[in-house]
Amino acid sequence: MQTVQLILRLFARLPLRFWHTLGALGGVLVFRFNTRYATRLKDNLLRSGIASDEAEQQKLLHDCVRQLGMAAAEVVPIWFRSYADVLDLVTECVGWEHVEDAVRGGKGVLAMTPHLGCFEIVSLYYVARYPMAIMYKPPRQHWAEVLMCAGRDRGLASLATADKKGVRIMLAALKRGEAVGILPDQVASTGDGVWASFFGRPAYTPTLPGRLANLTGAVPLIMFGERLAQSRGYRIHITPLPHALSEDKATATRELNAALETLIRKYPAQYLWSYNRYKQPGGVAPPDA
Repeated sequence: MQTVQLILRLFARLPLRFWHTLGALGGVLVFRFNTRYATRLKDNLLRSGIASDEAEQQKLLHDCVRQLGMAAAEVVPIWFRSYADVLDLVTECVGWEHVEDAVRGGKGVLAMTPHLGCFEIVSLYYVARYPMAIMYKPPRQHWAEVLMCAGRDRGLASLATADKKGVRIMLAALKRGEAVGILPDQVASTGDGVWASFFGRPAYTPTLPGRLANLTGAVPLIMFGERLAQSRGYRIHITPLPHALSEDKATATRELNAALETLIRKYPAQYLWSYNRYKQPGGVAPPDA
């Protein structure tokens, strides 16, 4: 494994433009030859209603296919370059004052990074300044988890698995006035979510963000790493919710999904439309039950 990491660190030095060009090409090839992937991507994107006519739909689909490939390829330089070089990829951060306000107030930060743009860069940027416990779901392959943890566990980061132990770690971090990082638009585990509308379709949405915010008084912020044109780096956006999340979990999930939709509509090509967002987890009753 050490040999693999050494090789990846060497290749990671190649320019970001190289990785984005390679990723865009890979994205087109996967879309062309992986029917299941292509069908899900097109279905999720076109049924979202973001594009109003066929010409706009085709352009958005083309852009999205390339952006998804870029997202996969850029993991190499982001995980395996030196930490200082990774931070240099961030050209601007819009909304950092919301983090500073929370820190001054002694409140924890609920950093919600949806499957939009480069979400890997967001936590790495944050933990160069303040601590963050980052929740993750371990992949099935042990070697993949080793590589993932090596790329994410830097700066003031700590990693928490997506289970009860991880939730306890995150609660403790928020009560200390620190931050936690969570994906708010993933499919929830059985019993940990409710059905809520997401682009007009029922999606099994995690209730954890609302529970954490209401239990600890943490400030919920949506964070997004915009992938800039011509591989010029990334612009991080930090946006507060319009209002505090409801204590009713069903209402809170609807409020959060609505806020995510607003952001995604601004950058639709950079959203992970290939993600199986609308699947029904085993043991969960369908939304019309």
